[in-house]
Amino acid sequence: MRILNLGGGVQSTTLYLMAMRGEVAPFECALFSDLREEPESVYRHMAWLKSLGGPKIHVIDAGSLGDDLRQGRKSTGGRVASIPAYTAAAEGQPLGKIRRQCTSEYKIAPLERFIRRELFGMKPGERFKGSVVQLFGISLDEASRGTRIKANSPFWSTPEFPLIEKMMTRDDCIEWLKAFGVPHEVPRSACVFCPYKSDHDWRRLRAGDPNGWKRAVEIDTALRVEGTVYNRSLNEKLYLHRSCRPLVEVPLTDDERGQNSFAFECEGGCAL
Repeated sequence: MRILNLGGGVQSTTLYLMAMRGEVAPFECALFSDLREEPESVYRHMAWLKSLGGPKIHVIDAGSLGDDLRQGRKSTGGRVASIPAYTAAAEGQPLGKIRRQCTSEYKIAPLERFIRRELFGMKPGERFKGSVVQLFGISLDEASRGTRIKANSPFWSTPEFPLIEKMMTRDDCIEWLKAFGVPHEVPRSACVFCPYKSDHDWRRLRAGDPNGWKRAVEIDTALRVEGTVYNRSLNEKLYLHRSCRPLVEVPLTDDERGQNSFAFECEGGCAL
């Protein structure tokens, strides 16, 4: 079975549409792992993709990462995975970042569980007897990510990177999408409160997605509520912005456009 890991961003969208045109080998279906925390533009884009009548897109509900962060635990009662929030001994005094576990636990694990149980009908703990080819929207300028994905893939999965084989960069994908005629700008795929944003990214969120900005401020504030399960073992305070100040108070500028920004779309395949 051939499957596309569909994050909803530029590169994976390019692969999906290329398959519809026969420019890459076909796949049976695409998987989108939804944390319920994407910008509104991503959900509008996904609705447009589905309307094209291409390969079936399975939406996997991975649970609300934001709600779990606020509560300090998953809906199942287990601990919540950490996001790469910035740490500070005191406001405005950055120290570092905490470990990122969100992609692995909220993207990769739900995708693999869906493949095993829903697509192959396997029971928990049953040894995988089939084989899967997983297509990833990794472009030439992100080739090192492909190496990590290969090293961390389960034995039953063979990763493929058609964009790298075609020597296509992210910019090449953007031009391809324009030529295809996508009627809107394909958005970046990532949680609205992902700390991997430049000031330009934060400004764009605030100006273009009021609900997303409100959610980001809500989560940023929740990270510092004393006594929550999420920060109970930490001596430092947590922030979404690298300045280690409350997001709503940061004087965002557009001077660092592209700096400290997303190095990739959150396609569920960072393997970190």
